[in-house]
Amino acid sequence: MTSVQHPIKSVARRTGLSAHVIRIWEKRYGAVEPERTETNRRLYSQEQIERLTLLRELKQAGQSIGHVAKLTTPKLRQLALELVGSNSNAGRPLARVPAADSSLEACLAAIKALDSLALEEELKRAATALGALGLLQRVVAPLAQTIGDLWRDGTLTAAHEHFASAVIRVSLGHAAKPFGGTEHAPVLVVATPAGQIHELGALLVGATAANFGWHVTYLGASLPAAEIAGAAKQNRAQAVALSLVYPEDDPGLAGELTRLREFLPAEVPLLVGGRAMPAYRRLLKNIRAVPLENLADLGSALDDLRKPAKKAKR
Repeated sequence: MTSVQHPIKSVARRTGLSAHVIRIWEKRYGAVEPERTETNRRLYSQEQIERLTLLRELKQAGQSIGHVAKLTTPKLRQLALELVGSNSNAGRPLARVPAADSSLEACLAAIKALDSLALEEELKRAATALGALGLLQRVVAPLAQTIGDLWRDGTLTAAHEHFASAVIRVSLGHAAKPFGGTEHAPVLVVATPAGQIHELGALLVGATAANFGWHVTYLGASLPAAEIAGAAKQNRAQAVALSLVYPEDDPGLAGELTRLREFLPAEVPLLVGGRAMPAYRRLLKNIRAVPLENLADLGSALDDLRKPAKKAKR
């Protein structure tokens, strides 16, 4: 089976390198040799993504990129284990990167084939190998980003994106119902605002919050501000989380977010993440929303929100 190939934007997100640096390392040092499409766009394999990640970590550990770029990938792995140790700068064990990459590639292949059984089985295998948070942060999160990139460049269709969302929703165990936490756990309402129809980011938020011990009320995609606020009030939510994915210039989104902030009680924080979030950063600041760059930011924000409740019980 042909290996799944990834566009440079996806590779940049997964390796922590800018697209400019990747091109420089390729041209100047021969670090990788990506394939090219008929329109001369670069496409990278899973092994090349792992190689670039290792090169980044070794450079940050003080190695010369001109020297390490000449080494084979197995030698890069060994050198990284010796110099960086068991944990990389991204906070994940180096020895387990290939397992996560293998799962991601298998998931993408299943999505391209619209094979729900294969996708479900691979998600189960990844959960067993990596744990719940490992599955979310190292497989499902990069999977969502890659699907978005491939959808935008026409490699995948909207049908593939909706198919993936449907299977992942079921696999993560929260198909439109509250879940997670104990009876007395704080409540988080999760949704995407009106016009935001891409759901994978919101699914990730809900599953991550559940793993942090929150009781999640998952509302789904494209809901008006009044309905999100109504659900938050009815469930006495301690916070509301939104995912913004596409487009990055939605003319109706500013009004929706502003209305939602007005409808919510002042003490209920509004957490906003997703790949399109940076485009709305000024608006989020104006409405006192909390921007989230990634799932780690979400975990930190949720932990901070629980601290006052813990102190009150003492």
